[in-house]
Amino acid sequence: MKKLVQLFTTATSDNSFIHLIEIIEVIVAKILSLLMLLVIFASIGDLGIFIVKEILTAREGSFSQALFKTFGLFLNVLIALEILENITGYLKKHVLQVELVIVTSLIAIARKIIILDLKVTEGIEIIGLGIAILALSISYLIIRSSSDKREH
Repeated sequence: MKKLVQLFTTATSDNSFIHLIEIIEVIVAKILSLLMLLVIFASIGDLGIFIVKEILTAREGSFSQALFKTFGLFLNVLIALEILENITGYLKKHVLQVELVIVTSLIAIARKIIILDLKVTEGIEIIGLGIAILALSISYLIIRSSSDKREH
């Protein structure tokens, strides 16, 4: 009976619970990375189909619009790759890499700006995007400079 109580106490200890949580985090990260690979391949397929359709059915004067959509689709793939890199970086180091998150956010905002339709966008949205870019750029600069100092 004493061994059973000791086994129960060990199984319900804080260290055992934290270890269980870490195992679950790794499993979830692996599932997310597999799902992200599916998203990446679907995005590449979508991009390929879009490019072929636009080349085969190009109308006069519509290329610039198609070009912006193409850039947006390319950036979607890059954003998905960055998110996959965040997940795999977490799997390798068990730490979320803030620098990668900031870079991913900057790419996402760049995508938004590239495909932005100025005819329907309000000024406050443009100001908001500008502030977001400024804040993320400053954050990236701070993170980058502090990591450079640690390396030297």
